[in-house]
Amino acid sequence: MRRSVVNGVAAAALGLAILLTLLGVGEDPTALTDGQALVLGVVQGLTELLPISSSAHLILVPWGADWTYLENHDQFNQTFDVSLHLGTLIAVGIYFWADAERLLRAWFGSIGRRRIGTADERVAWFVLVATIPAALAGFLGEDVIAAHLGEPWQILILLSAGALLLYWADRSAQSKAMGDLGLGQALIMGFAQALALAPGVSRSGITITAGRFMKLDRDSAARFSFLLLLPTVLGAVLLKGVKDVLLGDLPHGWTGPFVVGTLAALGSGLLAIEWLLGYVRRHTYGVFVVYRLVVAALVLLVILSGIRAATF
Repeated sequence: MRRSVVNGVAAAALGLAILLTLLGVGEDPTALTDGQALVLGVVQGLTELLPISSSAHLILVPWGADWTYLENHDQFNQTFDVSLHLGTLIAVGIYFWADAERLLRAWFGSIGRRRIGTADERVAWFVLVATIPAALAGFLGEDVIAAHLGEPWQILILLSAGALLLYWADRSAQSKAMGDLGLGQALIMGFAQALALAPGVSRSGITITAGRFMKLDRDSAARFSFLLLLPTVLGAVLLKGVKDVLLGDLPHGWTGPFVVGTLAALGSGLLAIEWLLGYVRRHTYGVFVVYRLVVAALVLLVILSGIRAATF
């Protein structure tokens, strides 16, 4: 997609989110404010698509800022979470629309011929197979994950471990493109993606790491990560959207944060994709290794200083 179009859509989405925030549209000052939704939407858009863990940042930012509303109001939290993931889903869908359309045609074509022949057909089946383990893990383990993972001390460990794995993987040779991988490697990628349900691992981080271990070049590893996001997050948005938004009792004051969060995640997500793909064509993933370690160190410092507790 042309950079001017990406920047234009991103600017429009972020501009509208800021305008709605300034006007306080749909806001309940006693709940999550539009300003907080704007911050968290921008954080979601950037961190979902960069290998630094969106779920960790969406926990750490309110933890550090002492925003306790989402922590204490799970129903509102679930509704708002749908809006954030909807924003990043739209961002990836817009950016990779042509790729997704081409892969869908290739997938249906391979079914019609009952064989997998072209590179696009292999990529399409790879994405499908790699989605299954993560989808099953998310569907079956959602309550367990929510109950036992996501504490700040756990996040700092997973951020650090993920940084070291990414550093190790990024030293692999760049000898393969997306169409060179097989379905066995797709299953490995799928199980890796399932690990990202733990806050601090990072869905994009673990899939990029797995891709680099498989010797994908850095651009292909990033593009594969984004393509894998489409079915994974689409499924999560549909499931949670039906359960928590359509069939749930919508909490008071949800409208403003929902719209602002979606727009902010959309705008910042588009900018993150454009920047990352341009960056990794010329650089290693080292900057994200350093960033993860710095964030982990800051969390540790905050805990040791007594400013914030290690658990909720």
